[in-house]
Amino acid sequence: MTVDSSQVYFSAEHEAFRRSVRAFLDEQIAPHAADWDRNREVPRWAWLAFAADGLLGLNHPRSAGGAEKDFFHSVVFLEELGRTGFGGVRFAVALHSYMATSYLASGGSSDLRRRYLAPAVAGKKIAALAITEPQAGSDLTGLAATAREEGGLLIVDGEKRFIVNGGFADFFVTAVRTDGPPGSTGHSNLSLCVIDRASDGVRIVPNDCVSWRACAMADLSFGGVRVPEANVIGRRNSGFTQIMKNMQLERLAASITAIGDAAHCLDLTWRFLSRREMFSTTLAAKQVVRHQMAELLTELEAARQLVYHAAWRYARDPLSITECSMAKLKATELARIVAEECQHLHGAEGFREGSHIVRIVQDAQAATVAGGASEVMRDIIARSGYEER
Repeated sequence: MTVDSSQVYFSAEHEAFRRSVRAFLDEQIAPHAADWDRNREVPRWAWLAFAADGLLGLNHPRSAGGAEKDFFHSVVFLEELGRTGFGGVRFAVALHSYMATSYLASGGSSDLRRRYLAPAVAGKKIAALAITEPQAGSDLTGLAATAREEGGLLIVDGEKRFIVNGGFADFFVTAVRTDGPPGSTGHSNLSLCVIDRASDGVRIVPNDCVSWRACAMADLSFGGVRVPEANVIGRRNSGFTQIMKNMQLERLAASITAIGDAAHCLDLTWRFLSRREMFSTTLAAKQVVRHQMAELLTELEAARQLVYHAAWRYARDPLSITECSMAKLKATELARIVAEECQHLHGAEGFREGSHIVRIVQDAQAATVAGGASEVMRDIIARSGYEER
C-alpha cells in the first residue's frame, strides 16, 4: 500500500536515484539487518558498501569525498533507509552521515576534514555524537563534561549517555564546557571537539537498550582524556550555536526515516492481512479493517507532505526550527501510532517474541524520544507559534 511521491519535490533524477538506493538496500543490507540487530553491530564491510555506493556523503563537500547533492537526494536516501524496517541500522547510518559528521562539514578545519570527515565519508571511520549526559539532553544548559587547558591540550572529564554507534565508533564529536568555572551552567562556554576512541581515559560501556540494537548504544566516560587543541570544531565556546544549527538536520533526518518506517509497517501489515483468512475471507477484505488501514495511510500521506515541506524549507534556511520540530513531532509520533495499530491488526502474531512487528513497535517508540522528545517539540512549536509572535 503506497502513495506516489509528490512530483513537486522530486525530479526524474531523484526517482532514478530512489530506485538505485532501494535496490542497494534490498540486495546488500536487508538480508543481513536482522543478524546485525541480534549482534548489536553494523559490521565494517557494510559501512564500506554504503560508501562504495556514494551514500555516506550525499550532503557533504566534494573536497572531503562527498557528493554535494541537493538535499532531496538525502530525503530519498533517508526515506528508503527507513523503509528497511530496521531502526538500529537506519539510525546508525543517519547519525553517522547527517548528525555527527555534519559538525565537521559545517565547522571543521581543513585538517579535521582530512583526518575525520573524509575517512567517514569513505566508510573507513565510523562517527558518533556524544552530547547527552546523565542529567542533560535536550536542555544543553545542564551539560557537565569539562575540557580544561593544560600544556596546549584539552583535558576532558565527564560522562555521556545513550550514544548511538558508541559501541563501534572510531571517534566521538563531543560537547564539553571550556573556559568556565567548575560547575558552571548555561550555554555560553560550550565547545565541540573530536575524541578518538583509542585515546587513553576513554571508557565505553554497552547500553543494552530494547530497541535500535544494531546501532550499539553505549555509555561513555572520559577520565583525563588528552585532546589536541586542533581537534576543536570551529571556535572555542561556539558549541551551542553549532548544536542549534545542526539539531534541525538531526530532527529532520529523524522525521524522514520515520516516514519510511511507517510506510514499511503499513506494507508489511497489508501483506499479512491479505494472507490471513477468517470466516471464509481474508482480514484485508473486512470493511472495518480496510477502513482502519485507509485512515492510517491518509495520516501517513499528510505527515509525508509536512516532512517534504520542512525539507524544502530547511534546504533554503537551515534554521527552520519550527518546521523541523513539527516534522519531527508529527512523523515520529505517527510512526509510533502506525506501528502500535498494525501490531494490534496482527492479532496474537503481533505479540510473539522476536517477530518483525514487535521490533518495529519498539524502534518507533524510541524515535519519539531521540533528538528531542515529543514534549520538547511541542514546547518549541508553541513558543514559535504563539509566545514569540
